[in-house]
Formats: sequence, C-alpha cells, structure tokens
Amino acid sequence: MAESEIDAIRKLLSSKPRPVGWAERRARLDEVGSNWPVADDVKCVAVDCDGVRGEWSLAPGSDAAKLLLFFHGGGYCSGSILSHRRMVTEAGRAARMRTLAIGYRLAPEHPYPAAHEDAMTAWGFLRKKGFATDRIVVGGDSAGGNLTITLINRLRAAGEKLPACTWLISPWTDLTMSGATLDTKDAVDPIIHKFYLGELADAYVPPSLDRKDPRISPLFADLHGFPPTLIQVGSAETLLSDATRFAAAAGSADVDVTLEVWPHMIHAWPVWNAGLKDGRRALVRAGDFMRDQDRKL
Repeated sequence: MAESEIDAIRKLLSSKPRPVGWAERRARLDEVGSNWPVADDVKCVAVDCDGVRGEWSLAPGSDAAKLLLFFHGGGYCSGSILSHRRMVTEAGRAARMRTLAIGYRLAPEHPYPAAHEDAMTAWGFLRKKGFATDRIVVGGDSAGGNLTITLINRLRAAGEKLPACTWLISPWTDLTMSGATLDTKDAVDPIIHKFYLGELADAYVPPSLDRKDPRISPLFADLHGFPPTLIQVGSAETLLSDATRFAAAAGSADVDVTLEVWPHMIHAWPVWNAGLKDGRRALVRAGDFMRDQDRKL
C-alpha cells in the first residue's frame, strides 16, 4: 500500500527524537518546518517593527493594502519566521493579501508577557503604517493562536478598533491542560503530548500567575464582541479539545465562529502544505474565509 501524504509528514516528524535543550528544539522545528522552501514567485522582505522582528511577503496578484498579521506556533518557546514561512506566504496567496509574520521573543529567556508586548508593538506598527483595522486579519497556529486571541482581547479591553477577522490553526487555548483529548488523542498525535505542554507552560508562565487567567488561557475569557473567527484543527491531535471548547465558548458569546475539524490531520498540518494536499486545501478554505469577511464590509 502506498504511503499517504500525512504518513510521510508523520515520518518526517518522528525521524529524530525531540531534543532536550531549547536551542536544539528551536533548530529542529526550523528544520522540519522549512523542509519545503517558499515558492519562487513570493517576495519576502525583513522589517523592523519598532524593535520586533518581522517579515513581509507578497504573492503575485495580492492586494498590498490588505494584510494577514501572523504569529507562529511553538509553545511560546520555539518556532520562528523561518519555520512557518511556507505556510504564511501561501496563506497570503490564498487570501490574496500581504502578510506580516512576527518573530516575537521566546520563553524561557523571555516569559509572559514578552510575547504579548511584542504582539501589541506589531499591531501598533501596522496602525502607524496606515493599515485600516478592517483590512487586517490576525492569525496564528498553536501558541500563535493563543497570542492572536489574547492580542484581540487586549484591544477589546482598551476599546480599540478590532481586525476584520481571526484565523486560528490548532490553537492552544487552555494552559491548565484540562482538555479531554490530551489523553484520548495522545496515541495518535505525533507532536504534542501533555508532559511536553507542561514543560512549555512552566517555561512561559511565571509561577505567580494562575494558568486559568484569561491572559494565559483565553478559553476562559469573556469573548463577547470578538471578531468573526475561523478555527481549523485536526482530528488526530491532542489539542482538539482546546479548539472545540473555544469554538463553543465563542458561539455562546454570540461570536460568528466557524469550526473545521479535518479528519486524520495532525497538529498545525498546514505548515507542510507543499507536500500535503489537505494542508493546501486548508489554506484555500482559510483564504476564502478571509476574503469573504472583506466582502461583507
């Protein structure tokens, strides 16, 4: 029987054991995330976002006045612009808009609230550049999904204008790790396991903070007034409950929320879209969602 595309990705991810040190873990995620290069027709340009590292991308035919602001995953301790470059640039192509990927500071060297401060700085940078809020989409995968939600919650709390919509891929919304699928999906998830998440949370969250604090675990936030949201999650990942419970919480708060559960897909599968048809399909769906929100304005 021929090897399926998702099995090939699983083999890539399990080809080496997870390293112990933070530097080695970061290098490994950069390695597997950048297994396929950015398409030749996409232009990427580094930018200093008022002291925060960023990277613009623009695919042919995209509208440079519309923008996807993206925060990478990696448990707040790893991940980078490099590891997620292929996904971000292809998401921009699908949405037909410019992208800005943010290289926020990582724990344990820079625990909470460093990443949140960098996200707010990036948002302020875009506003100073003249981007209209209703032409900005904010998105992220895993911890980047968490950062996306908490950025918008901070903007809501400050009474500021919000982005047009939100795109969340396999979001990590509950750092108390109370989701049932952390146990029921443990055997099929090749990447994310409860002990590993505990290590990440210990590195990211100062001991003085309650991990149920909505600034840490946005699952427990009041979501009334949150912008339209697309959540994409795989059926074969331990963070499935983080996504489904957040969708339920958003729906209960009258948020326009769309939840997609992709059969057999693993954590943040669109990262490997170049070698995975379902990764490309997910990006097309996300692009359609972003453009649809723009048409509603």
